[in-house]
Amino acid sequence: MRDVTDLPHRLREALTAARFTYDEVADVLGPLAHAALGRNETTPGLRRTRGGSPLETLVRLFLLQTPVPLAAAEAALPGLVDRLAVEGLLEQSVGEVAARMDVRPYDADDQHLWVLSDLTPGLDGTPQRVGSDYVLGISPASTSLAQLTIREHASRSLDLGTGCGVQALHLATHSGHVVATDVNQRALWITGFNAALNEVGHKVEVREGSFFDPVQGETFDLIATNPPFVISPATGERLVYRDSGLPGDRVVEDIVRAAPDLLAPDGWCQILANWVIAKDLPWDERLESWLTDETDAFVVQREILDPAAYVELWLKDSGHHPSTGTGGADDYRHRYDTWLSWMEEQRIEGIGFGWINLHKVSTGSTDVVHDVDPRRELLEWPYDVEQPIAPAIASWGSAVRAEVGLDSRLVLPADVQQETIGSPGAEDPTAVVLRQQRGLRRARQVDTVTAALVGACDGELTVGQLLDAISELLELDPAATRATYEPIAEELVAEGFLLIA
Repeated sequence: MRDVTDLPHRLREALTAARFTYDEVADVLGPLAHAALGRNETTPGLRRTRGGSPLETLVRLFLLQTPVPLAAAEAALPGLVDRLAVEGLLEQSVGEVAARMDVRPYDADDQHLWVLSDLTPGLDGTPQRVGSDYVLGISPASTSLAQLTIREHASRSLDLGTGCGVQALHLATHSGHVVATDVNQRALWITGFNAALNEVGHKVEVREGSFFDPVQGETFDLIATNPPFVISPATGERLVYRDSGLPGDRVVEDIVRAAPDLLAPDGWCQILANWVIAKDLPWDERLESWLTDETDAFVVQREILDPAAYVELWLKDSGHHPSTGTGGADDYRHRYDTWLSWMEEQRIEGIGFGWINLHKVSTGSTDVVHDVDPRRELLEWPYDVEQPIAPAIASWGSAVRAEVGLDSRLVLPADVQQETIGSPGAEDPTAVVLRQQRGLRRARQVDTVTAALVGACDGELTVGQLLDAISELLELDPAATRATYEPIAEELVAEGFLLIA
């Protein structure tokens, strides 16, 4: 790997002086051009950045990927153009400078950061084929994982399959030490550069190796990973940033099975992943078979794609579609048919996308709990959620192990609302629904007793006392009511509809 020496520090000074931050870039581009760039279209942005200021020059150079005059580049990057060209970030021709890598401003945890990566492919409809060691920059997947990851203090964190190091930068804001691993040497060099560029190089350690191999025998308080999860036959050309080299969803299964041994007590492993939905086997039963007894698990399936749509998505991503790459229609059809045929042979009827959260339960001492049943929830929830979702995940980890009984005092969170559904003028509603306004924004249909219990929970009376009062009001058997609704109260706490007072 190349020695980055003082270059990241000097580049940081230049980017800061030019005010090359996310907010300033969004302001100079304006809403229309900013949205167009999100669709990989640069023309509106080029029209907005003709003034020649250092900020506009950097936007044109790195984000719009258009050559700029040498004099403008030297004004925006004083004393750095030749050095950046030697290191491969820029290239010079007669009177002009062009970017060979992307440098992008990024807002994370209320900090102005910059992320170096390979250039964005496919701008303005150009071919978007990428090399096998391509290093992806900030993407919807990396942003999703950042929003999922719990931001409590951690002594040691692991960014598994770091890529350009976006997760490592996030982890460094609340971790004493971060280990970032990858099989791609270019990715490790870029991660090290980004850590130094953002002044967290002393916290981030890069290690080369496959999956958990570089950290065997170690433990971490937090593991965050967006692994190369694309589900394919694992034959032919491999793009390291998305293809694991293992068939199907084996890479995700291996991580889920191995991660508990690398978690410290009370540690979390949080995975953004795809998984197979097999014919004649519910998705949750299949994933539950991967889980070990050492951890609680909260798995959320956010989206499902059918096999054809999935193959089309990733062939376009790799530039194999005739409209997005350099390949012809015959090559595209052959790849499509081969991939789809393999899925049919594997009896794959869909691909799930979502989150896997593993929590290693602790007694509060140095011992891990082995004599209690692991808590598991596998939820299909394709609906809108509050972002970042991490606080809701952390709350689930606590609530699912809360001891809730008849002597518990519970309170209703301020965000939970009740909806009644029924015909106009009807004496009683046909349905009562509790709905969260924050976090996962879950909804749960409840009966009259549950609605009354939830509405009365203000921390003053115990669950048992409330159920007795409701039984008397509705003329129900108190013992039967207690037996029926005590476990329901526990479920309501686990799902966040009620809190321990």
